[in-house]
Amino acid sequence: MKSIVILGSGNVAHHFIKAFTENPVVQLIGHFSRQKKATLNLPTYAKHTSNWDEIPEADVYLICVSDDAIEEISAKIPFKNKLVLHTSGSKALTSLNSKNRRGVLYPLQTFSKEKEINFNTVPLCLETENEKDYEILEDIAKSLSKNYYNINSEKRKALHVAAVFVCNFVNHLYVLGKELCDSNAIPFTVLHPLIAETAQKIEFMSPEMAQTGPAKRNDTQTIEAHLAYLQNENQKQIYQLLTQSIQNHVQKL
Repeated sequence: MKSIVILGSGNVAHHFIKAFTENPVVQLIGHFSRQKKATLNLPTYAKHTSNWDEIPEADVYLICVSDDAIEEISAKIPFKNKLVLHTSGSKALTSLNSKNRRGVLYPLQTFSKEKEINFNTVPLCLETENEKDYEILEDIAKSLSKNYYNINSEKRKALHVAAVFVCNFVNHLYVLGKELCDSNAIPFTVLHPLIAETAQKIEFMSPEMAQTGPAKRNDTQTIEAHLAYLQNENQKQIYQLLTQSIQNHVQKL
């Protein structure tokens, strides 16, 4: 069994701590965060510390911090020749300090502490510098999820951009939709079945085939009516940009 220490206290760290608790392949022996109270429901056998000198020695160190902090945190790990992994979708493997063996364990999922995740379904993107470390990382990934992929830094960057489009940007559109509902005293829950059906459709057909709506139909009167209704300039600009993008894609087909 490999020992692991998790560094970080955000959403990703929270879910990895839960996933590694009572894991059959990896034992979580420690947790580091700059916040002294950020223990995130650690198992009793794992030590929490905010002091670099008190980080326990382990086989693997998993860095779950913001992208901009990865380089600094990896340089401060007080050991050498350990397998150090980051969890970023956009940062290259080489962003880790070279005093340790470097790798990536990127979970392709949106995480919130308030929402439970079935980690067994989370796609994991793996990368290491050598085959031996990849075998170690693959064993770890298998213990967490049935979905794991060997994806290098360049492909992972493209995947992360794609994830921003289909997750973060789409969620922002939910925010805008909710604003329109709220301003008209309409419960946002009315849209829940539509949101669910839209997401489910692309499991059975391509996104291009699933596209519907006034932009796809080039229904100019409806589009103009919508734009006339929108008084918020931000909402109007986004509506226009997405309408044009949909129409451009339709013309290509």
